[in-house]
Amino acid sequence: MTDAPVLRLGTRASLLATTQSQHVADAITTATGIPVELVEITTDGDVLTGSLAQMGGTGVFATALREALVRGDCDLVVHSMKDLPTAPYPGLEIAAVPPRAPQRDVLCGPEAGASLDALPEGAVVGTGSPRRVAQVLRRRPDLQVRDIRGNVDTRLRKVRDGEYDAIVLAEAGLRRIGRDSAIGEVFSLDAWPTSAGQGALAVEVRTADLDGPIGRAVGLIDDSASASRALLERAVLRRLEAGCAAPVGITVTGLGSESVFVAEVYAPDGARTVRAVRSLQADLTSPAERESIAADVVAELLDGGAADIADLPGTSR
Repeated sequence: MTDAPVLRLGTRASLLATTQSQHVADAITTATGIPVELVEITTDGDVLTGSLAQMGGTGVFATALREALVRGDCDLVVHSMKDLPTAPYPGLEIAAVPPRAPQRDVLCGPEAGASLDALPEGAVVGTGSPRRVAQVLRRRPDLQVRDIRGNVDTRLRKVRDGEYDAIVLAEAGLRRIGRDSAIGEVFSLDAWPTSAGQGALAVEVRTADLDGPIGRAVGLIDDSASASRALLERAVLRRLEAGCAAPVGITVTGLGSESVFVAEVYAPDGARTVRAVRSLQADLTSPAERESIAADVVAELLDGGAADIADLPGTSR
């Protein structure tokens, strides 16, 4: 493998994206000796304004990367898994999921130690996620929740400038770029499940390369536990056909026989919630096993009225 040419890794150009991609590049080089260079790609999500949900969800970040990979502009791409649509993409496969970062959401305010309960009545909280909107309003229906766009530092600056009293972000992104000091309250995964795959990265390659040198090199950085749990979360999301625009929280926590799977569907205003919980005894490495659990969880959510409180296209049975 050390005789292979340089691998070209396609990435968005934001600080968070390039930081995540560099971690992957370094891991591949450490495992194989193959140099990996970053190829920056601009996506529609980076240049268009407006709500992500109205633009079709976080999939707008993935499309340009995938098109560049199919064209041969790069040899692999890195996605935040929570931004990756669950539908298969012709000609591409996820070849590796590196060890997962923290899955939790956090609150960031203008001062250290910000907490949701301490915000004054009517305070303005920023998020671009319908799930987070519902979760904030479920706990604090008196707050104003407004859409927010921009990279991590742009959003934090909007809090410091007083446009928002607080914002909700993913813990993983903040820690990856060294913004730990901005983290206030860290929300419990049991009470505040996050997006399917949050904290995980997906390394995608062309299907034709999966069993060749590129696929084998990428496969060396795969973490089976991180992959199996994130893929189970995505299996539930896919069966619901629920993407960025649907208020759904899905999280596997714990390790081995101590793993717990929590899935919640919210009314947009947070007033109603349907919840399913499973204790997981198996290692979840089998796709058939993940699909069986996902089908069972989705059935429970629908029996509990999930389709009555949220727009879930995949609810016909």
